[in-house]
Amino acid sequence: MALTASATLAPFNRVVKLKQWSNLFSGFSRRSGTDFSFPRKNSQRKGVRPLKFASSSSSSVEPNGRGVADISEDEASRRLYAWPDNKKPRVCILGGGFGGLYTALRLESLVWPDEKKPQVLLVDQSERFVFKPMLYELLSGEVDEWEIAPRFTDLLASTSVLFFQDKVKSLHPCDHLGWNGPSSSTCGGTIHLESGLLIEYDWLVLALGAETKLDLVPGAAEFALPFSTLEDARRVDYKLKTLERRNFGKNSLIRVAVVGCGYSGVELAATISERLQDKGTVQAINVEKTICPLAPPGNREAALKVLSTRKVQLLLGYLVRSIRRAGNVESSVKPVESVVKEIPTESDLEKYILELQPAERGLKSQILESDLVLWTVGSKPLLPQVEPCDWPHGLPLNARGQAETDETLRVKGHPRIFALGDSSTLRDSNGRALPATAQVAFQQADFAGWNLWAAINDRPLLPFRFQNLGEMMTLGRNDAALSPTFVEGLTIEGPIGHTARKIAYLIRLPTDEHRFKVGISWLAKTAIDSIASVQSTLSKVLSSQ
Repeated sequence: MALTASATLAPFNRVVKLKQWSNLFSGFSRRSGTDFSFPRKNSQRKGVRPLKFASSSSSSVEPNGRGVADISEDEASRRLYAWPDNKKPRVCILGGGFGGLYTALRLESLVWPDEKKPQVLLVDQSERFVFKPMLYELLSGEVDEWEIAPRFTDLLASTSVLFFQDKVKSLHPCDHLGWNGPSSSTCGGTIHLESGLLIEYDWLVLALGAETKLDLVPGAAEFALPFSTLEDARRVDYKLKTLERRNFGKNSLIRVAVVGCGYSGVELAATISERLQDKGTVQAINVEKTICPLAPPGNREAALKVLSTRKVQLLLGYLVRSIRRAGNVESSVKPVESVVKEIPTESDLEKYILELQPAERGLKSQILESDLVLWTVGSKPLLPQVEPCDWPHGLPLNARGQAETDETLRVKGHPRIFALGDSSTLRDSNGRALPATAQVAFQQADFAGWNLWAAINDRPLLPFRFQNLGEMMTLGRNDAALSPTFVEGLTIEGPIGHTARKIAYLIRLPTDEHRFKVGISWLAKTAIDSIASVQSTLSKVLSSQ
């Protein structure tokens, strides 16, 4: 199949301050006429050619020797992305997590009238979609990175969805409060990306997710590692490998402190304690007197049983007052690019001091020393900054910085903007705020896709209704806990729960092609592990005779 790509840029006369435009075109590619991406330098894939850009002004822009357009800064400051078709609706989705990617795939699966099928553009700062509930399996070595973090260009190769790898700088919505015109009247607003690209949209989906909040305690931002992204998982894995190499053949133990005992903290503690075994100790700290306070009782009991058998020390009822370096060496938090290749240095082997303050009466303050501090407490949404304008068009936000939406997932006062996942706040029928989980975002994406179809086709929108299907948590390579809601009081744990959880997540992977590839890979790994287990058992039996 011949792979071709083209795009045009039209003048944009609004007064907007832009950064240099030249970075936008480095490695800019389109695959099979459907996918746009901004891969890293020197990472061009076979069969993908860079786009050539043409100026809409009298002076055309010629590509340089590398096939990348040379555009002056003054000329670039007037550029606006030109959609392939000016007559069809333009849907821009910010964020490629469960909410964003699955909304794009839902829009692709619906049946549209030819003249109303929207052009869908997905924007994410990463080149990969990350199936976050299975990041823990990267630390245990149970899954490979490509299985839970496929590239967007691969996932969207057989669709008409466009993809830009870029970061959102600001948002300029035009569907201000009280505007309820027809769906085809005018654009809904403009998005300004950090590369300098300006994108006009008719409909917008905010699904940018959230990041770990590290400014709650002095020293946390400098010395603690979060665990919510693929880059975080790489850093933690690198630090564990460094500590394992340092302690190889020695009697000293690796000490890991996990701050927070919600689902993420408990899953991290269980995974790392299994990985270290008798080579290390894990201390889990929580302000409440119990772990996973919002989890079903069966999941909590299963987790407590696993943590106790692996000798995880639970420090419940404590606040972390501060984190500081035990010595005077530099911090070990380095960029991901340098983390993978560098030889361990003294800064990789430093120790940290955690001051614990009791949150309950009857407890005494404690001082902990740790080789690695993992932070799982608090998060903040990644909503873009809204540009100032003459009319009151700012997004309504709650105290946590999430956009307030109505029951159809539209942002209040903005009929052309939908928000879901960590970017939004919504309450269930009992008035309780919905949790920021993958299950909620997954279900919201289905409704957001349908309601976009309804809005574009002038049909009634459906109110979102969350259906709690149960909760799952991993507790190691062959252990998990699963509490479905269709059988009250039932908890599936151990190897059976582990298998059920993997099957459930396999079904929820983004595309049929990716599900098939991952399913084959997991079956092969299971077969190899089973053969190795049988061989090990036979060896023990024969050696004992």
